[in-house]
This record gives sequence, structure tokens and C-alpha cells, in this order.
Amino acid sequence: MNRAPLGGTGLEVSRLGLGAWAIGGGEWQGGWGPQDDDLSVKAIRAAVDAGINWIDTAPAYGLGRAEEVVGRALAEMPEDERPYVFTKCGLVWEPGGKTVSNVLAPESIRAECEASLRRLGVERLDLLQVHWPSHDGTPVEESWQTMADLVDEGKVGAIGTSNFDVDLLERCRAVRHVDTYQPELNLIAREAATGTIAWCRRNGTAVIVYSPMRSGLLTGRFSAERSRTLPEDDWRATHPDFTEPGLHPNLHLVDLLRPVAERLSCSLAELAVAWALAWPGVTGAIVGARSPEQVAGWVGAAGVRLGSADLDEIAAAVRASGAGRGPVRPGEDAATWTTQAAAGAAG
Repeated sequence: MNRAPLGGTGLEVSRLGLGAWAIGGGEWQGGWGPQDDDLSVKAIRAAVDAGINWIDTAPAYGLGRAEEVVGRALAEMPEDERPYVFTKCGLVWEPGGKTVSNVLAPESIRAECEASLRRLGVERLDLLQVHWPSHDGTPVEESWQTMADLVDEGKVGAIGTSNFDVDLLERCRAVRHVDTYQPELNLIAREAATGTIAWCRRNGTAVIVYSPMRSGLLTGRFSAERSRTLPEDDWRATHPDFTEPGLHPNLHLVDLLRPVAERLSCSLAELAVAWALAWPGVTGAIVGARSPEQVAGWVGAAGVRLGSADLDEIAAAVRASGAGRGPVRPGEDAATWTTQAAAGAAG
């Protein structure tokens, strides 16, 4: 699998990374329903065997469970085969609880870092990212300085943020360079392309995008029937993108994309991931899997090449479906999208 430099971190990463959100299972605020840990370990092994050399996880996924599963998978691999491990901080929970709070106080960041090192069974985190902005009143400058200190102390190799806006990114940059940034980017949630990704290109910050398949919605395997039968502890069961009336335009988009995928001899999942990778400034895409079979369904995305005509056809499908919001074609700037959106609203 092709690799690319992860900004100035010194890491060379595969264009695809394995996301561990879903292997955290259910029974927590952002859960995905029941999950077999043995199957999760097999999925991690399948991803590494396919050439993926990094895993993105977080303490919040399953309230520690995903990190423990990743740690188990790492322990079963020879040291020279182990992937890089990227994790996060900033979402904490009370013992026995099922919900998380956004906390980025320095002492909390340090405690999370130590807990992640323990669960993952590693001596250093290759990348530590702020998961979401804090709600505890801690100035972001204090949080970011703590992250920088962890790098200086050798506990963390590089630091990044996720889900920040441009103002927060600028405030972090004033303290220390932002090594990486992680936004959601897919054919339905496209707004990051108009602001934060462009900021990263200007400031030498690597971008790894999450949910390029919109959490399974763009794989061709989701349906109105499946939406109705999702487990209660699957966060998608109540999300507007996965329930009516929002579900209909999203499924219509998937149907419009089927001829494109067939012509390119790739799966719908691979097409969706390839589209996210095509955006200028995007180094890699985090793709989730709960089994080796799911890995096989999208791992070919790194080899899918989308030409100008393909991107035009995909853009036309997005416009025709009315799904999502944001620019519809890689390279399209915010001004162009805003003008087109205004014209569409006026019409």
C-alpha cells in the first residue's frame, strides 16, 4: 500500500488507517452495539497484513475497551510488524458510567495519557490527539502546552487535534506547531473541506480524516430496514443521517453512485474512501472495521484513482441526491461552494 509522510512527524503512513471506534462495542454513549473482541483482533491483524501501518483509537471508545483490544492485538504481533498507534484525550467518564464529559485540564490529560499507555501496553504513543474541544473551562493554550510537554518528556511522539475549528487551531499554533488534524470528511459530511483542511495546508499540518464511509452509510450495505433494526446501544439508531427523513437522500446518493463504482470495478465503500483521499491536503483516511470481511470490503480504496470525469460524475450525484452539505468536488473552494449553494437555495 502506498505511504506518505505524516506532515513533519517523521512517520511514513499508509494512505489508509484502521479506525477502532466500532470495536469498542456498545453499552456506552457512542456505542455500536454488541462486538466480539476476538473478531476485532482478527480485523486488526487483517488490516496489518493488507499493508496498513497505523491504528486510530481513543480511550472513549467503549470506555477503555477499544484500547485494550488494540493492546491485545499488538501483544500478539512480532514487534517489527506492529502498526503505529494513534489515540486521543479529552473525553472522560466516571467509574461505572456510560457517558463522557469533555475535559482538557492538564492533570486530566496526563492521567489519560498514562491510562492509554497502560491499556495499549506501549511505552510511547506515536500520536496523541485532542478528541473534542473542552467544556470544562480550561483555556486551550494550557491544554496544548501540556500536550507539548508530553512530547518533550518522551511519552508522546507527536500531537494533534480533532474536531477543532480554525480559531482553536490558531490558538494552539501560537503555543506549538499542530502536527496533525483529524476532521470528519465524507460524501455526506463535507464542510471540513471549506475551512480547517485549507488551514492545515497553509500551516504544514497533516490531515487524517475520519468516517469516510459515513459510519457504514456509504457502503451500499445500509438500508431503511437496517435502520429500523439497529440495537438500542448503537448511536446510529437515533442519528438524523440514519433515520427518516434524512436517511432517504443519503440512500438515494448511494444508489446514484453504484454505476460509478461498477465502472471503476471497485466497491461502493472503496469509492467513498477514495473520494475522501482525493481532497488536496489529506494524507490518510481512517476506516473502521469490525471483522476481516469488512477490511476486505474497503482496503482496495488506496488503489482507486479518480479522474476528473469521475469526480464530476460523483459531484453530479451528490447534487442530484440533495444529501449532506459542503463542497462536492475535491479542489472546490469555499467561495465556489457558497455561491452554488446560494444559487440552489434561490432556485
